[in-house]
Amino acid sequence: MVRSVKNPKKAKRKNKGSKKGEGPSSSSIPSLPAKVWQPGVDKLEEGEELQCDPSAYNSLHALHLGWPCLSFDIVRDSLGLVRTEFPHTLYCVAGTQAEKASWNSIGIFKVSNISGKRRELVPNRSADNDTDMNSDSSDSDEDGGGDDDGNGGSGPPVLQLRKVAHEGCVNRIRAMTQTPHICASWADTGHVQIWDFSSHLNFLAESETELSRGASNVFTQAPLLKFGGHKDEGYAIDWSPLVPGRLVSGDCKNSIHLWEPSSSATWNVEANPFIGHSASVEDLQWSPTEPHVFASCSVDGSIAIWDTRLGKSPAASMKAHNADVNVISWNRLASCMLASGSDDGTFSIRDLRLLKDGDSMVAHFEYHKHPITSIEWSPHEPSTLAVSSSDNQLTIWDLSLEKDDEEEAEFRASMKEQANAPEDLPPQLLFVHQGQKDLKELHWHAQIPGMLISTASDGFNILMPSNIENTLPSIDS
Repeated sequence: MVRSVKNPKKAKRKNKGSKKGEGPSSSSIPSLPAKVWQPGVDKLEEGEELQCDPSAYNSLHALHLGWPCLSFDIVRDSLGLVRTEFPHTLYCVAGTQAEKASWNSIGIFKVSNISGKRRELVPNRSADNDTDMNSDSSDSDEDGGGDDDGNGGSGPPVLQLRKVAHEGCVNRIRAMTQTPHICASWADTGHVQIWDFSSHLNFLAESETELSRGASNVFTQAPLLKFGGHKDEGYAIDWSPLVPGRLVSGDCKNSIHLWEPSSSATWNVEANPFIGHSASVEDLQWSPTEPHVFASCSVDGSIAIWDTRLGKSPAASMKAHNADVNVISWNRLASCMLASGSDDGTFSIRDLRLLKDGDSMVAHFEYHKHPITSIEWSPHEPSTLAVSSSDNQLTIWDLSLEKDDEEEAEFRASMKEQANAPEDLPPQLLFVHQGQKDLKELHWHAQIPGMLISTASDGFNILMPSNIENTLPSIDS
């Protein structure tokens, strides 16, 4: 049930090198072999500091909106369905967790000129120890590439921001897939609101200059709908990927309400809630193939599958974890697969085709030692998913992988032991991203293969790991 940002403070821009230990130049880096550091396992000795390896990323940038954001969503755009060439541009919506309720807002923002590099899966090291991998293109402090040599962009990313006043902290925010300028927000006041941000997104699309992030830039806008029928605040909300405008919202009093669109800007919310959990509903996910079916997870440790045509009770329910189930993700490329993350740090994969047999769990991982805060399947690779945890790690997994000693030996030989990786890491673990504090939510970019965005108490990271194959752009012949 780990959700809120404790004692939120406005994020302050740090000097280059103060975050992720990226300050030293290549000439000051010790020549000792690199070692992978594991939170909860390894301890930093006095005088030691963590060093980010830029060569592990195709692209890595950081940004902040001021107050921490517990939740955000990527807004689909018209710049191309599959984009592989740098520099990239993206749009997002995010909700703040401000110190005072009246200081909160929803940020609608555009990040352009996101630079990066094409890399080989196994980096080539020249005899003179070329340090091009440490260039600013993979920097994490918004510098993002000062050179234009193979960088796909020149200069730092440009952040453009519009703020809309929001009553209370934003627990969760989601943009509609089919009509991205329509967004739903869950407030800690107990209200769910629907917004039309088309004017702000249009303004950002036409603007090329960086906008002020000051308090004077907050717009006052009335929501399309403000629903107060929930008995408590909540965090669970999801738009249907199949029926435009269809929505479900769940609260901390175990109730789930169905929203049906009556027009492009109005909704009918069923007063009679779906009841099946004995505690708070933490997350909701619509089926990617069945328009009337959705899944829910709860503090009671269970996952339920619902069919809106069959009444207000679940069609199926299963004990999923021995602790709170915080998050779930329904695989849109392999619709039988449902992933879930728990308060005890574990996450599991279920094959819904096996529900009738009683035990549908096909994979269970205990790598993380603190609560799972977000989980999401890749929109481009059916066996790949990303997980974030309160242990300040964002991990990427490929469930199709198995340990291959011969292949691993060949890889180590090609790397010449440059990576001193622990022996007990799961073979499915592809990538570990660290450096953010109090990670809360992550999303894959559906239109930029291999790109992830994450939010934490100290701001956002935009990252593209270099060992995810579908992030490697195809070179034109």
